[in-house]
Amino acid sequence: MADLPTLVFVHGSWHRPNCYDKVTRLLQEQHGFKCVSMTLPSTAGNPAATYKDDLDVVREAISTETTHGRNVVVIAHSYGGMVGGSAIKGFAQPHAPTTRETQPPTTGYVIGLILIASGFSLAGFSFMDPFFGHPPPSWRVNSETGFAELVTPPRELFYHDLPAEEAEYWVSQLTTQSLKALFEGGEHSYTGWKDVPVLYIGTIEDRGLPVLAQRLGVGMAREMGGSVEHRELRTSHSPFLSQPEATAGIMLEAVKAFTDKSEETESPMSCR
Repeated sequence: MADLPTLVFVHGSWHRPNCYDKVTRLLQEQHGFKCVSMTLPSTAGNPAATYKDDLDVVREAISTETTHGRNVVVIAHSYGGMVGGSAIKGFAQPHAPTTRETQPPTTGYVIGLILIASGFSLAGFSFMDPFFGHPPPSWRVNSETGFAELVTPPRELFYHDLPAEEAEYWVSQLTTQSLKALFEGGEHSYTGWKDVPVLYIGTIEDRGLPVLAQRLGVGMAREMGGSVEHRELRTSHSPFLSQPEATAGIMLEAVKAFTDKSEETESPMSCR
């Protein structure tokens, strides 16, 4: 049995890494996983922060684990799915024996990707390119500040299935989101979800990314050659807050499947 992989969590726009705390606590305390989170620079109050800045911090987190021989599962939400999917580039487990023989034996790999209410990164496309540069009704461009500005009340957009007091707490935790990271940087995007197996957690009552759009994205990824398993929860855009136990359960199921597949790839039989 292989060691448990490290779980690298990537948050979405306007959020902080603490949005995952309920889930990471369960995974760490009850199941022994190492969970790593980071703050995306585009949400740290700097309008000049770019998509590549976000990508670099995620890649650094992945590299820190793989260079120490630990496999990684990337878990990403919303905008973070584009960052996490692209960050996989170069970290996936090689399949050809001749390639594997050139790798140091202590190197770890990204063995899977879990996307939560997210799109799928596309090489050459910025986050907003698939939308032709037009923001959805929930937010608008503020050219004076350089930030994406929420229009829809955040509680309705992200947390409508949480108790009022808790929802207001999470609203208070929201931060800024640089426009540059959303509209630029497509040259750094990569279809990493083609390189590893994917588990997609859909959110049926989502008021930010409608579930029909999520299902279309999953179908598109499968048509483009992605290996995508699909589960859904009857939650808002934030299942890790409103249904942390169910969310963690799906993650555990996915991590086991990823680990089993990785072990098959590593076995001598798979290299014949």
